[in-house]
Amino acid sequence: MKTFSATPADIDKKWILIDAEGVVLGRLATIVATRLRGKHKATFTPHMDMGDNVIIINADKVQLTGKKRTDKVHYWHTGYPGGIKSRTAGQILEGEHPTRLVTKAVQRMLPGGPLSREQLRNLRVYAGSEHPHEAQQPEVLDVKAMNPKNAREG
Repeated sequence: MKTFSATPADIDKKWILIDAEGVVLGRLATIVATRLRGKHKATFTPHMDMGDNVIIINADKVQLTGKKRTDKVHYWHTGYPGGIKSRTAGQILEGEHPTRLVTKAVQRMLPGGPLSREQLRNLRVYAGSEHPHEAQQPEVLDVKAMNPKNAREG
């Protein structure tokens, strides 16, 4: 039996809608990263963009376990001397761009490289429950129902 290697004609992309309200961030990120890469498909080919387009709504209502909301610190550097800056996960969620926490969690679960950056463009994250992709008729993926550990009350 020959090993199957997908060609661009074999790729079938779907649109997936995930509601992140009450879902644990790390568990959500692993499921989304798997969908973006296409590893959930039997025709997965590592060097092709096989993954689905993923829409995440209610990203500002994602949950963190333990004391990560107050203790997990995200650092970045401005490029100037002494320019190290930091914010806690709670500050990011309550701030102006709460979607960045989910986007960065998914990005860091993808392997680094040009293909992963291309696959990350298939991710759309929205803080509220509204999204402009109704015309694509996305399928709803209930992450909470997959495993009881995926959900947590706030």
